[in-house]
Amino acid sequence: MFRDLLRSALAEECDIVGEAEDGETALALALRTKPHVILLDIIMPGIGGLGVAHELARKVPGAKVIVLSQYDDKEYVMEALREARAAGYILKTDGADQILPAIRAVHAGSPFVSPSITPIVLHEMNHPSSTGGHEGLTKREREVLRLIAEGSTIKDIAARLNISPKTAQVHRDNLKQKLNLRSTAAIVRYAIARKMVRIDYRS
Repeated sequence: MFRDLLRSALAEECDIVGEAEDGETALALALRTKPHVILLDIIMPGIGGLGVAHELARKVPGAKVIVLSQYDDKEYVMEALREARAAGYILKTDGADQILPAIRAVHAGSPFVSPSITPIVLHEMNHPSSTGGHEGLTKREREVLRLIAEGSTIKDIAARLNISPKTAQVHRDNLKQKLNLRSTAAIVRYAIARKMVRIDYRS
């Protein structure tokens, strides 16, 4: 339904070359069609939007990515703009009137962020915080990795970190993509090897 609304809003001005309902399809479609601008939702089945953006920056560098999200968290915003090299970040709550200006701006080579998150970006530019470590994971992704390695479920992680299960799932998908980890067992091995969890050998 949301994609239908977007298509209607953009069709008169934009040549829409494809749509995707999950991360893998989005990446494959972008590799095939080489679009000028890509709108990416953070929440997608399979590879999350930020994971797709990371891959697009490497495999389709000519495409300008605009992240379209319901999240205004600093970690999401700055990972999209700084680490995934997105050209824009707009919020779904801003409405369709922000989407076309964002597309025009990034297509012309200028960055675009929703006015409501501009203070976040400006503050981070003036007071940068470190989100690195463990091969580029954000602080929240490292927390999720550690909790998974300790045996927590997505529901447990959401309760521990005071986030929604869907957000916890996004963090898990992103860290798996960044670290090329395919399973929970691989996450556990990774965390143990880097001493992110303690193992009690007396039990």
